[in-house]
Amino acid sequence: DPQAWLADVLSRIADIPQNRLQELLPWNWRAAEYQREAA
Repeated sequence: DPQAWLADVLSRIADIPQNRLQELLPWNWRAAEYQREAA
């Protein structure tokens, strides 16, 4: 869902450390979402 991805990225980009920006890329975003749900 591109709209959900963009909304999430825009809400998190200011708070995420520079070394974790790759988590916001579209191909990594889904995996990060599942990790948050599992935690």
